[in-house]
Amino acid sequence: MMLVSSAIFYINKLKKKIDWKLLVFLLLFLNVKLEIKFPVIILFTLLQFNFKFGFSLKNSRLPLFYLLMMAIAIINWFIGKSYTDLNYTVVLLTGIGFWILCILAVHQVKLAVEQNQPAVIHQTILVFFIINALFSLGNLAVIFLDSHAINPYTYQGQLQKYFISTGDYVKGVTFDTSTTNAVLSAFGVIYFLTRKNAPMLLVCMATMLLTGSNFINIVILLIFLLLFVFRTDRFQKSLVVVCLVFLGVFMAKISPQNNKYTTDTIKILLHKDPSAPKPSVWDYTPIRLKPDSILTPDELKQKAATIFIDDAYAAAHPPKRSIIAKPVDTVYVKEGGRIAIKGANINSPAYQSSTQTPRGEIQLARFIDTHKKYLPISGKEILTPRVDTPGKVIGFLQTTRFLRTHLNRAIAGIGVGNFSSKLAFRATGLGFAGGYPHQFIYISHDFMVNHLDLYLNYFSKRAGYHSLTNSPFSVYDQLLAEYGLIGLLAFVIYYLGFFAKQYKTLTYGLPVLLLMLAAFFIEYWFEQLSVMVFFELLLLLNIKENQPLKTVKQ
Repeated sequence: MMLVSSAIFYINKLKKKIDWKLLVFLLLFLNVKLEIKFPVIILFTLLQFNFKFGFSLKNSRLPLFYLLMMAIAIINWFIGKSYTDLNYTVVLLTGIGFWILCILAVHQVKLAVEQNQPAVIHQTILVFFIINALFSLGNLAVIFLDSHAINPYTYQGQLQKYFISTGDYVKGVTFDTSTTNAVLSAFGVIYFLTRKNAPMLLVCMATMLLTGSNFINIVILLIFLLLFVFRTDRFQKSLVVVCLVFLGVFMAKISPQNNKYTTDTIKILLHKDPSAPKPSVWDYTPIRLKPDSILTPDELKQKAATIFIDDAYAAAHPPKRSIIAKPVDTVYVKEGGRIAIKGANINSPAYQSSTQTPRGEIQLARFIDTHKKYLPISGKEILTPRVDTPGKVIGFLQTTRFLRTHLNRAIAGIGVGNFSSKLAFRATGLGFAGGYPHQFIYISHDFMVNHLDLYLNYFSKRAGYHSLTNSPFSVYDQLLAEYGLIGLLAFVIYYLGFFAKQYKTLTYGLPVLLLMLAAFFIEYWFEQLSVMVFFELLLLLNIKENQPLKTVKQ
């Protein structure tokens, strides 16, 4: 009885330290499934029936940016007379729906920050990161059970199902891409470093590393260097050093192929070919088995001599029958007479990438075959895409080239879902970023011959080309292409400016903002409805907890 009373007392005490409503909202709304996000935001909006968003040109309670995006989208709809196209009207309404969800989500976290003491929100955030780390460890446990490998990051079996792609399976509590988990964990790294919470810092650092996101690793490394020089005390500097050791050990020992991949990517960005000369298919074949047509005169003589010597040795040493069992070929004698066992033959088929086309890529290949005349890049019979310029860079070049040749579109963009957005990919009906009603499928011609073509060029081929560097996804690209210079300016002034104007009161908020500025290059985060919600929670909390200090000084 006393044990039950103690448990009840502890739970009641814990309730006061954590905003359980906010925690549940984060855990559910950050889930990748839109089927979960939508009812969750409706439910929490009804539970807190408060529509006082507080939008205004001066001292707006929420970023005015969201309203401006919807206004630009509607203006483009009228200017382009797209209201005559039912399918595009559905795309427009869907796009506006995403912006409304963004407003409702930031309103929820704003209410949580307003209604709670900062200490309560801090405890809630801590619990969220613990849960996310546990889910990430669960992902890793599943990988261990499936691969039976001590280190799946170097395990090449099962047709290289894991290996360099192991981090892709570490999705955390959102069940979204590993990149989402990496960005959220990187938030935690900065947040707990600033708050001098060493255990949670290491937990978030380990979780981030497990995702294997090379881009986020590089960004966090640069932020560490900035913090080390400008905004850390001696204790925090020691924590930074420990995190750098974590990063070094992971890249060198746990996942060395990611280290090589990162190096090669940087070389590509610097327009240097990282690849060594590709070996011939005959390089590892004994010379006596090589066809004469590929041999030089000296090699022909060497082949003839080798065959003569081998035949002479075989004639002089006929095979003897023995009752002793032939040792298995995995056992051999090392120098000094010690017996050793060979490892697995990583050149065998089971340790090579699958040569079969995955089911998802078959659909892309069929789409390419059907629309070849509209696909100037992927429609060509080229087996290997270009590696001298990453696809993301090509995507930005496509956008700038389009706007230069369509100056009338440069001001307000080409319209939501028409060039560069998750919605544009979703509306194709090809299964990008979730399903879409077949009867309302919509593909803009400008999207087809630019970003869709570029994406198909890389992601219809083997997994080695499926990387962030080849994806045209980017918030900056989306804003410039679909909302124009006005949209990009609204983003800088009414979104980034909404938080950045409080830079004097920001502690962890400022490096988190820098991290997000970098992350905007790799995904359409506003439409993702995950990372941005947590980003806004951290910034709003950081502004509130330091606001009283500013008031006292006045």
